[in-house]
Amino acid sequence: MAQQKGIFKVKGALGDVSFYKSQDGYLIREKTSLDGNRIAHDPAFARTRENNAEFTRAAQAGKLLRQALRPLIKDASDGRIVSRLTRYMAQSIRMDSSHARGERTVTEHISLLQGFEFNINGRLSSTLYVPFTNSIDRAAGTLGVNLEAYRATAMIAAPDGTTHYQLHMGGALLDFDQQTFEVQFANGELLVFDSTDQAAGSLSVTLSGGSTAPLFLCLGISFSQEVNGQQYALKNGVYNALAVVQVDAGT
Repeated sequence: MAQQKGIFKVKGALGDVSFYKSQDGYLIREKTSLDGNRIAHDPAFARTRENNAEFTRAAQAGKLLRQALRPLIKDASDGRIVSRLTRYMAQSIRMDSSHARGERTVTEHISLLQGFEFNINGRLSSTLYVPFTNSIDRAAGTLGVNLEAYRATAMIAAPDGTTHYQLHMGGALLDFDQQTFEVQFANGELLVFDSTDQAAGSLSVTLSGGSTAPLFLCLGISFSQEVNGQQYALKNGVYNALAVVQVDAGT
């Protein structure tokens, strides 16, 4: 896309050129003369139809994950979460070796999302340094995180102004074919951010056991500031962190 320069920012259309505003600023694009019916039926556009089908599948998969984890994501995500997640899903689709082009799915290589950070402004990997182990028991349907004992001021990189913090966990079972999900959440206690020694602890949830659909285990942390006995999200949650710490792709 071409980018507009100068002091006048234009929106609208001029001849075959459209001017519009995006997250990247004011951009310009040329109108296409291609007919939708031709793209849908002309053999010359077979690759285009295949790419469109798989892009749609990637977007739907990303949307399903966002819907399942919305209670966590709404307070711990950045402005590009949709495009970043779609890109990961599309990469997973491209790695599918079991289906023909245009019919590939995200499931075979969905483990690619392990380690995905929902908020690039507050990554879990550079926020929470407390050693922990995570586990998924597919047969029992249990997902959990066990944290070692720690001292918050030494093991958590909290933003300035933090008085309290809270750990969050989410477990989700996603059926990308049927576009359905099952999800459960567990929240730790709201704790004071200080040098007090915290005992080892755990968070866990239970979903339907024996499923063959992909399972996702997410861990996050949120920060707040206490003012006159009330808790306020610190800087509207811009530094809250959330990541996919384990994926079990299923069969």
